[in-house]
Amino acid sequence: MSFRLRTAKGKLKIEHSILDCLRPVLDKLVQSDDIRSVIPGVIRPVRDAKGTVVRIRITVPTQNGWKAIALANGARQELFISTDLTEEALDDALKAAIAAAR
Repeated sequence: MSFRLRTAKGKLKIEHSILDCLRPVLDKLVQSDDIRSVIPGVIRPVRDAKGTVVRIRITVPTQNGWKAIALANGARQELFISTDLTEEALDDALKAAIAAAR
């Protein structure tokens, strides 16, 4: 049995499901040459994530990039983003990806 864990040129690793409205944003984000990979984590329900508008907040640096939290559709999902970008540059890239996915 064969299946693909990675899509979008091997940059978007899919081990968990992805929030429906978050997938187009991640597809736009991984098109950047500055992003090595994006690994979505576990989805958890939350009260402050109403509507289909995606919000992504960068939380902490990791060894190879940044951890972020995506909020939408009544849930939150962790994102592990492998990149050499600074926090400000990554925030700009995330905003651009959200705007392009609308």
